[in-house]
Amino acid sequence: MSAGSTGALSVTLCRDPRQFAALEEPWNRLVRSCPTATPFQSHAWLHSWWLSYGREGRLRVLLVRRGDELVGAAALMLVHRPLPLLVPLGGGITDYFDVLADARCADEVVPALARGLHRAARGAVVDLREVRPGAAAERLYGHWSGARTQLADSTCMELPALPFDELVKRMPKAGAQRVRAKLRKTDAAGIEEREVTEEEVPRAVRTLLRLHEKQWRGRGVTPEHLRPRFAEHLTRATRRMVRRGEGRLTEFRLEGRVVAANVTLLSAGLSGGYLYGADPGLRDKKVDVATLLLRHEAGRALAEGRPVVSFLRGSEPYKNHWRPEVVVNQRFLLATAALAPLLRLHESQLTGRGRAVEALRESLPAARDWRARLNELRVR
Repeated sequence: MSAGSTGALSVTLCRDPRQFAALEEPWNRLVRSCPTATPFQSHAWLHSWWLSYGREGRLRVLLVRRGDELVGAAALMLVHRPLPLLVPLGGGITDYFDVLADARCADEVVPALARGLHRAARGAVVDLREVRPGAAAERLYGHWSGARTQLADSTCMELPALPFDELVKRMPKAGAQRVRAKLRKTDAAGIEEREVTEEEVPRAVRTLLRLHEKQWRGRGVTPEHLRPRFAEHLTRATRRMVRRGEGRLTEFRLEGRVVAANVTLLSAGLSGGYLYGADPGLRDKKVDVATLLLRHEAGRALAEGRPVVSFLRGSEPYKNHWRPEVVVNQRFLLATAALAPLLRLHESQLTGRGRAVEALRESLPAARDWRARLNELRVR
């Protein structure tokens, strides 16, 4: 039965990791039929994350079927701290969350997902983080029949997929001149670009993470990026995504030696640079790595017909030089009417924590430096 037929929808809750693993092919078909899906909704990313970070008994994946065909899904898990919550699979290392709804029957699937989630949330608040504007989860929020709240989440930055010269023209004149001068020096250095094959991914990820640690040493590396479970996840997910055309790992070589590497995650709607590492010695050769990577990614996105080049989360100053579009992710809190007080408690904790962080930044400019030092100590 096709997804466009009038057959009744069935909604089930998957708690079995083996069943979730077996959903790879129907899940990937659903991702292709959902125009709002990002690379972080791929089965490769989500299942790999579960293998590295999941906890026994916590899996909660909503599945909507029409006949035997999977037409909707929401990948979640149960946590108990700071209170019972249903949260997205992917955790803090995932930049975007969304539910999946087949575009041919989304008007039926999204309300079915909302009803199924309402039943699953009888004992927990639903906390959907990092929802990109325009996502299918926005429509689910609109169909929610209980208590609900919307908050701002992380800032992301995006560029249209244009020829690189056009992206440079978006900059102020002086900035554009500096970029062109940096690229002339980069090209003169003789750096060669090469995409890694599926079989080469494990070796290439090790190299990337080594360069990433070297690049951020003394400047506050994210501790999670240096932990074995992250390396296992990134290797496994990247290998699967390279196989399926959902990602690529590019190495940049100088005199036969890898001096930079970059993992890019792909969907129909965007190309996102997820993680890169670069040898700090490139600065001595006047090589601007950020510009080198952006030129490569913009060219590939344009050639592949992907409309957006995303910097993903973060508002680092170097991104602003390109005058990107600022996109603020959303955070949706949902609960049954009976659990409305619990939702309000969670909301007050989140907003209070956010105000405390902002106050600290304003009153103590050195807080970021102290955090960087603390991260260094944690890594060591």
